[in-house]
Amino acid sequence: MDNIKVAIIGAGFIAHYHARALKATPNVQIAAVVARKKERAQKFAIEYGIEHTFTDTLKVAGNDSIDAVIICTPNQFHAPYAIEFLKNGKHVFLEKPMAINAAEGRQIEKTAKQYNRLVMVGHMWRFDTDVNYIKETIASGKLGKIFKTKGYGIHENWGPSGWFAKKELAGGGALADMGVHAVDAVRYLLGDPRPLKVYARIATHFGDYDVDDTGIMVITWDNGTESIIESGWWQPHMDGPEASAGIFGTKGYANLFPTFLKITAGEESFEKIIPDLPNRKEHCDQTIYDKQMEHFIASIKNNKRPNPGLSEGQIVLNIVDAAYESAKTGEVVNL
Repeated sequence: MDNIKVAIIGAGFIAHYHARALKATPNVQIAAVVARKKERAQKFAIEYGIEHTFTDTLKVAGNDSIDAVIICTPNQFHAPYAIEFLKNGKHVFLEKPMAINAAEGRQIEKTAKQYNRLVMVGHMWRFDTDVNYIKETIASGKLGKIFKTKGYGIHENWGPSGWFAKKELAGGGALADMGVHAVDAVRYLLGDPRPLKVYARIATHFGDYDVDDTGIMVITWDNGTESIIESGWWQPHMDGPEASAGIFGTKGYANLFPTFLKITAGEESFEKIIPDLPNRKEHCDQTIYDKQMEHFIASIKNNKRPNPGLSEGQIVLNIVDAAYESAKTGEVVNL
């Protein structure tokens, strides 16, 4: 498979990041774009030199010349579109979260295995240089045993509107939108442990919508680490930008965004290390998406399971479902 033909499903904000990433990846052609409004699809196609535009997703599903699709639609359509494309022999890249709930995620996995197609999920912080620096530091043992983490997925003094704030289309609010970044980033940093328990308090304080805009959860992992995750929109303050995290070990501390280490050097002193890492043009830098897409295309060419894939996406969905259940009952949910 020398030249891979890809269709982009959805032409919103995040689709532009994926289009730029595809354009930067060798031996890839963006063959089509689908948008609900014809004018939007045409405008997107002109910007990225795409030959075909559609308003009907099913027309792309049945097109045998398309090898793979990038799905960046409202969450409600992730599972039905993914399943349809998988049945038609397409490899699938899904924006996060993988589906609107864990049950839909399992349906995607079942279909992918049945039709022997690959699925990758857009938890893009796994491709960030700072994230991988902290991950390697943890794995080296320099911080000792990791006993606690704090992670953040928060918008300060801002929040999305439209489909993001409608439960039917999004499945949830700030937790499903921003919290999933914090959850997957921390899990990746820790070496992808299995979640055992989830306890959460979730509320709506800032808007007249049927989704959450404030959340705190505690995840117990099978490696003994406890992770505190905060999610939110319209918050008056945030302790760090998207996917920022604090990692507490018995020998030191690591901070992600801004990225630095504090290594214990005695009872009342420590050594602070600020690594020499590349400057970021923006927090969610295009380079992260470029690396992510390069990995997806390489996975297709080598017929190798992508990471993050079905398992990683499903575990995040399991945690999110458990958090909503815990917030509803007031009890810890065992996974």
